[in-house]
Amino acid sequence: MNKSELIEIVAKEAAISKVASGKALVAITGAVVKAVSKGESVTLVGFGTFKPSKRAARIGRNPQTGKELKIAATTVPRFTAGTTFKATVAGKKPARKK
Repeated sequence: MNKSELIEIVAKEAAISKVASGKALVAITGAVVKAVSKGESVTLVGFGTFKPSKRAARIGRNPQTGKELKIAATTVPRFTAGTTFKATVAGKKPARKK
């Protein structure tokens, strides 16, 4: 599924126009990117959590020459799927809360 297909599905499910759906999708993804880039985590209950993760500096190898090179430390985005999302993908019913 690509962005335009997602916009179409959201528009249909929410009974809104494709333009409004597209604006909403852009606003949501922009808010998630902005929050994670500030070092915050974004949790969508049942779906998952987006958070920044630090990656340490390390030594890598150029696969063509075998020469070692330094890879700098960086911060990357990480997504962890929620319990409901995991269960649905696995074809199981999500566990009910007591």
